[in-house]
Amino acid sequence: MSVQKQFLKSKQICKVTFSLPKETVDGAKDIKVLGDFNNWEKEKGIPMKAKNGAYSASLELALGKAYQFRYLIDNDWENDWEAEEYAPSPFGVYNCVVRT
Repeated sequence: MSVQKQFLKSKQICKVTFSLPKETVDGAKDIKVLGDFNNWEKEKGIPMKAKNGAYSASLELALGKAYQFRYLIDNDWENDWEAEEYAPSPFGVYNCVVRT
């Protein structure tokens, strides 16, 4: 699990790539990233696609913000255990945080 950030000089954005190893996904059919950036709506989740033995998804986020996120793997929530930090949610669990 990992989050890679690329700050674009030409735009005021950060390209963030979320990655999960194939072992974490373990044959799942529906793998998405949800968070503040898509209002935690399952229908707007960013699909993660298989590539080079891992699953990944990228999106562009505004600079200077902290975004909470989690992975949704076949309707089961999973954290990124290498996240920059964690924040408590109102549901008694912790969300991952990425800062741009």
